[in-house]
Amino acid sequence: MRISVFGIGYVGVVSSGCLVELGHEVIGVDVSAEKIAMLAAGRSPIVEEAIDTLIADAVNQGKLTATDNVEDAVNRTDVSFISVGTPSAADGSVALGAVDSVVAAIGRAIRGKSGSHAVVMRSTVPPGTAEDRVIPILERESGRVLGEQLRYYSNPEFLREGSSVRDFRSPPFTLIGAAAGDDAEVLRAIYAPIAAPVHVAPYRVAESVKHISNVYHAVKLAFANEAGAILASHGVDAREAFRLLCEDKVLNVSAAYLRPGFAFGGSCLPKDVRSFLSLADAHNLSTPFLKQLLPGNQAIIDRAFEAITRHGRLPIALFGLAFKQGTDDLRESPFVLLAERLLGRGYELRIYDRFVQVARLMGANRSYIDKEIPHLERLLVDGPQAALSASRIAVIGHVAPEDQPALLAGLTDHVVIDLAGMDTLRTVPGIVYEGLCW
Repeated sequence: MRISVFGIGYVGVVSSGCLVELGHEVIGVDVSAEKIAMLAAGRSPIVEEAIDTLIADAVNQGKLTATDNVEDAVNRTDVSFISVGTPSAADGSVALGAVDSVVAAIGRAIRGKSGSHAVVMRSTVPPGTAEDRVIPILERESGRVLGEQLRYYSNPEFLREGSSVRDFRSPPFTLIGAAAGDDAEVLRAIYAPIAAPVHVAPYRVAESVKHISNVYHAVKLAFANEAGAILASHGVDAREAFRLLCEDKVLNVSAAYLRPGFAFGGSCLPKDVRSFLSLADAHNLSTPFLKQLLPGNQAIIDRAFEAITRHGRLPIALFGLAFKQGTDDLRESPFVLLAERLLGRGYELRIYDRFVQVARLMGANRSYIDKEIPHLERLLVDGPQAALSASRIAVIGHVAPEDQPALLAGLTDHVVIDLAGMDTLRTVPGIVYEGLCW
């Protein structure tokens, strides 16, 4: 394909060279005369492994040129990639001035062009940028409507400095944000030579993945550094401990636990977080990141409580009391803490958990619930219908699969606060549905 790349910076240069390698013709576009001259001469404006040879070969083949003429670049290409800078503003938000400027310029160029044109955002932008900002500008400036000879895609890059060419050639996946009903065939064709799965998602999801990826990398580094300092203070080689931690690909280095929803609890996680932090305190180590884990977990319970109480003092059915489904362990369960708080505020509450029977509780588990909710037995009911019959708010913590049909059938005009991410609830007619993180 014929592709114009707007922004001859780090991402733009790597993308230009690699797109030519895939067999496409590329025009680099920038306002910097120096960058244009370097690229046109076959020299890379950036320092990066393998990029010098890639750019020189692309120019020598006549497949890579450079210009500052936006209209000419758009007229001579089918697709425009945007890879301009999106630095931090003074308040920490993303400064989108360069994005606005180049999108408007591309839109004006499209207005005078015959045939269709696709615009692809490679720059890192916050969720909502496509629908709230870029598409309105493109439609206004081009005089076209999205889907009618105008297409727009979000295509975030995941290139690491120092290995970006390798990352482009062998990505874990290709992510494309597209309008509903658009299968992104244009971008699928561009990336067809790359052996990686292609995921097409709504614009906001695609835009968010680059953000959360980098935040997650920062979280991992902060965790490793603080935990490493604690371990070292107690005579442990943290490098070896973390090497072994990463050997577990089932729970530690995996998708396990990376599920947005409600707070953690149980007999292990809260206790062991406190225990590990006490190791830091024993040596007066500053661990601000790790010390926010428990307050952050409490804030999730607070958020759920506020979502419930926004609907007034209505009777509540709580589904799930143990810290997770399939157990009767109530110790430090976030659902127990939520129930305790609701009861303390005078709410009428019925609780259903298939696996919790007061008569069978014993030991530390029984001691914990006797302290937190001493009259639990009269709050528990024996089925979903009994919980729902006298309630107006249904709080879904966790529901056993065999109880889900009765739950769905029993919901009528309830307000449903979904803490579990139970998608079938969305299809129930007549309810007011609210998800905690969705």
